[in-house]
Amino acid sequence: MRVVLASGMRMAHPLCLMRFVILGSGSGGNAALVECGALRLMIDAGLSAKQLTLRLAKVGVAAASLDGILLTHEHGDHIRGLKVFLKQNPVPVFATHLTSQVVREAGLDGGQWKLFEAGRAFTIGAATIDSFPIQHDAVDPVGFVIRHQDKRLGLVSDAGFVTRNMTENLRNLNGLFVEANYDESLLDADTKRPWSIKQRISSRHGHLSNTQVMDLVREIAHPALARVVLGHLSSDCNLPHLALTLLRECLTTLGHGHTEVHCACPHEPTEWFTL
Repeated sequence: MRVVLASGMRMAHPLCLMRFVILGSGSGGNAALVECGALRLMIDAGLSAKQLTLRLAKVGVAAASLDGILLTHEHGDHIRGLKVFLKQNPVPVFATHLTSQVVREAGLDGGQWKLFEAGRAFTIGAATIDSFPIQHDAVDPVGFVIRHQDKRLGLVSDAGFVTRNMTENLRNLNGLFVEANYDESLLDADTKRPWSIKQRISSRHGHLSNTQVMDLVREIAHPALARVVLGHLSSDCNLPHLALTLLRECLTTLGHGHTEVHCACPHEPTEWFTL
């Protein structure tokens, strides 16, 4: 199944054909923005509608100019602002059938829904989106690879386990946004979370650790991988400098010290990252 969205033409950013920014990433809310020439796509809407609008404006984008919203899954930190945002900015929402069903049953029955099947590609304007299933405790969670001309950007927000299918889909990227939720030793030492929650986080349907991200990068790193952005870091069970140090050491050991590494934060957008 292929979904095609015809969008209005806009002047592309003069310095790049494809770029992205993380509007915010953490347990309190997640959202990203990808520009493919004149096309603008938001990935998830887990911040409040007010914050989504403010942070889009902060990076120079009007909320009304979006061409679509892609949902990775239905958890609140990925759809929190969706209902109000769509009332203010009625743009199409792209989701799997099961994800859209759960979101609608939770009270978001409006919007223009564009359904796709996990594992299938679809197009939005000049971009092709490859979707692939991931391991997480949601009804039908997916990751994305967005392709525009010769550039490829991978986005994996919540995943408890790096599957072979995920790895194969994330090969030959120019950019990657991936969660690095926790450090194993910090999670073990955490006194705020009961054992059952720790088990859920570290399970195959929970979240990715720093070590798991390093294992993934070892598999997919190549000379054209320009940058990796880490997100969804736990404020209690991970540290940005720790995650970044491990990633830099991993890439340098692999001979890819040129690859830039960054951490997204919950409270403000990152810079624009050009591919």
